[in-house]
Amino acid sequence: MVKIAKLPKPQVLLLLEVAFVLLFLAGVGMLYVPASLVLGGVLGVVAVEREMARQAPAQPQRKGPEG
Repeated sequence: MVKIAKLPKPQVLLLLEVAFVLLFLAGVGMLYVPASLVLGGVLGVVAVEREMARQAPAQPQRKGPEG
């Protein structure tokens, strides 16, 4: 019997989101392939931007006025 490890909630939600997007793109691709390629590119850029925003470094604190 295969034992499946429990995934943390953020990973489960990410997997569900990826599955939903792939099924959506496959459905659009069945109707019009160029539209699915454009949507895939746009959604890929959005995913990269979201990940970059999530990993943004903390802003350095500004020094107060001296004197």
